[in-house]
Amino acid sequence: MTTRILPAVGDIDAARALSTLAGQLPDTEPALPVGDSTELLDTLARLAAESVDELPEVVLVHERIGPVPALDLIRDLVLRFPAVGVVLITADTSPGLLTAAMDSGARGIVGLPLAYEALAERVQAAASWSTGMRRHLGNGNGGGLELYAGGGGGAGAGTVVTVSGAKGGVGTTLAAVHLALASRASGHSVALVDLDLQSGDVASYLDVQFRRSIADLAAISDITPRVLQDAVYTHETGIGLLLAPADGERGEEVTDRVARQTIGALRARYDVVIVDCGTYVTGAGATAVELADRALLLVTPDVVAVRAAKRMVRLWDRLQIRKAEETVTVVNRHGKTAEIQPVLVERVTGTKTARTTVPANFKELQAAVDAGRMQDLESRSSVKQALWGLAGELGLVDPDAAGTGGKRGLALRRKATTGDRGAVTLEFAGMFPLLLAVMAILWQCALYGYTYSLAGNAADEAARAATAAYAAGEGADGACSDAARQHLPDAWQDASVSCTDEGTVWKAHVSVDVPVFFPGFDAGWHVDGEAGAAKEGEDG
Repeated sequence: MTTRILPAVGDIDAARALSTLAGQLPDTEPALPVGDSTELLDTLARLAAESVDELPEVVLVHERIGPVPALDLIRDLVLRFPAVGVVLITADTSPGLLTAAMDSGARGIVGLPLAYEALAERVQAAASWSTGMRRHLGNGNGGGLELYAGGGGGAGAGTVVTVSGAKGGVGTTLAAVHLALASRASGHSVALVDLDLQSGDVASYLDVQFRRSIADLAAISDITPRVLQDAVYTHETGIGLLLAPADGERGEEVTDRVARQTIGALRARYDVVIVDCGTYVTGAGATAVELADRALLLVTPDVVAVRAAKRMVRLWDRLQIRKAEETVTVVNRHGKTAEIQPVLVERVTGTKTARTTVPANFKELQAAVDAGRMQDLESRSSVKQALWGLAGELGLVDPDAAGTGGKRGLALRRKATTGDRGAVTLEFAGMFPLLLAVMAILWQCALYGYTYSLAGNAADEAARAATAAYAAGEGADGACSDAARQHLPDAWQDASVSCTDEGTVWKAHVSVDVPVFFPGFDAGWHVDGEAGAAKEGEDG
């Protein structure tokens, strides 16, 4: 069996030496070295997306890899790709480093300068372990392999979602809180981390006062489950809260190392980890965005916010923590009449835009925000429904959860939505008779006006016919009546027509019945039309 090896070395000379020696090992197939931790994670993620079988059996991590430290990178690799054997290449082979490497999940270390026998032994051991692990994960229906797809089905496979703001005041914390609430209502174990270290508001939104914060983990080198349990506050909703420090200056204690270890520990314990990164890029926030399975960037539909989002995306790209196409932009306070639509935001920033947009309706939120109990926001709120819909779009909500008894939150939301639909139907049923009455009145008014125009036109034609018949010496009365009826439709032929000679003028009078709704149905209403025409052939 051929063992595939992926070297990860930051130094060019070291990469050349390692690749040359790895190529001499029997039954091995070394790949081209990757130069940094970001490229390594991207490569493995791309291979895992195609097929788990495409992953290399062994990854060789050099101690000079960057920007993520080697031990932190190994810990992340083991969490995300548990069936890949990782070997550390280092000049320090002391027992202390060996213990730290084993704690991080490495399958062994190889000392520098490289020796053929030592490298062959460690690669063979790591490859054997990787083969056995894949065989174990592949048993049954292959459920263990879902770890690579972000299914969150097992230990160490929790989904990490970061929520960042393009600028201040775009609703970052609100979105993070409701994503956590929606996921928890679906039955997942959820942790909400406030990495807005100087001005975090998660505690204020959920009415929490707790003396512990993420800053208390800064001095701890090994974050055990017991240590994590002491720092996490379990909210009444069941969400585990890891809050920002109450004193903003303590935020400097939370380094990228602390963030990496904390998120790794939370990922291993919770199904979903939501991280509020705020609007400022710190070392801890950048680490969270880099480690995240999904990175959200909130923006409002205005030029300033869109420009800020573009700057943020470019900054992440320069820091090599997140590519633009891997970022999901969420448009908050959206309206159909806004000039800036999600399509434009996607084109300007180069990111993907979420299908779900959050409407602008602060009045719905004001009571919950002022009370500091965002969990009590009504289910009928359009903002809440949009954010919970966003959670479903991100895969944080189990679509079947609402039907089970344990998922009360989603069931209430579905019940509220159904109730709204019933209310609309009931209101329409009550308004329908009124609408019919209004339409009937308008139709009758139209018939009345039409009949009036017919009477006036018939009288005018009758007067003209009478004067013409009088000038020709014929019967003016008969001509008058015939002309009037010729210009009336069949349904209005029952009209009364009379012509009178008033000296120099012939006057015609036409009285027509107004039908009720349909021609032929009369209720005794009638309209009169009168017209006159001067006699012809007289000097006056």
